[in-house]
Amino acid sequence: MTQPRAHSFNAAAAQYAANRPSYPPALLDAVEELAAHPLRDAHVADIGAGTGIASALLHARGARVTAVEPGDGMAAELRRNNPGIHLVRGDGNRLPLATASADFITYAQAWHWTDPAKAGPEARRVLRPGGALALWWNRTDHSAQWLADQDARVHDFFRTDPSARAGQGDQAGPADHQRSSDLPALQRGGHPWVDIPGLTFTERNIPHTRKVSLTTHLANLGSHSAFLVIGEERTREFMTREHAVLSELFPDGTIEESYVVHLRLARTEGP
Repeated sequence: MTQPRAHSFNAAAAQYAANRPSYPPALLDAVEELAAHPLRDAHVADIGAGTGIASALLHARGARVTAVEPGDGMAAELRRNNPGIHLVRGDGNRLPLATASADFITYAQAWHWTDPAKAGPEARRVLRPGGALALWWNRTDHSAQWLADQDARVHDFFRTDPSARAGQGDQAGPADHQRSSDLPALQRGGHPWVDIPGLTFTERNIPHTRKVSLTTHLANLGSHSAFLVIGEERTREFMTREHAVLSELFPDGTIEESYVVHLRLARTEGP
């Protein structure tokens, strides 16, 4: 991932916090089940915490959360919305946390921004014996035809528009908005998984939906990194066309977004 894309969220942190989807309760149920450990009273390090969407849910479960976030804008938004959550600055490649200090390490929409060859050993260092590393992403459910059609329009835009591709490297579409068909090879965001010695991952897929306004849906789409780096004018051009298409499909202005949260969790050896 290029640095401009990794840092692009900081200028749009408020937009991100206001419009991105959250996660269903069933996700944290699955985390507890696969980890064989409750979140309540557990020490949880939420890495790449962003504006605190996942940190807040973990905190509400009774976990003692330390949010780790490198970006100035995202960290400021997290502090503003979640004053009760402990925040430290840093990233997954070099965790600012003590060895064997966490029962859980979580990455919500964030693992693909790391160098996994560094982040994997760091996670093992910080986890206590028997601790769990949980990685998850909200993926668009393309079984809904209108979402599949929108996804195709997004990818066509980034594949064919020279100015939209500027600064994207070899990516054909938003790294945080990949097609499901890309995932077996790319494992999210053009970022291959790496084996972490001593960890074996178990996978779960948790479907969920949310109903939002057309405005919120497009603001969510616009908060993805590929749109953030191409500039307001080009983003506005795409969103204007997309608004026209969706207004015909949803004349009342209400949209039901469909997602599948892809969870991967591994436990360290220990009690």
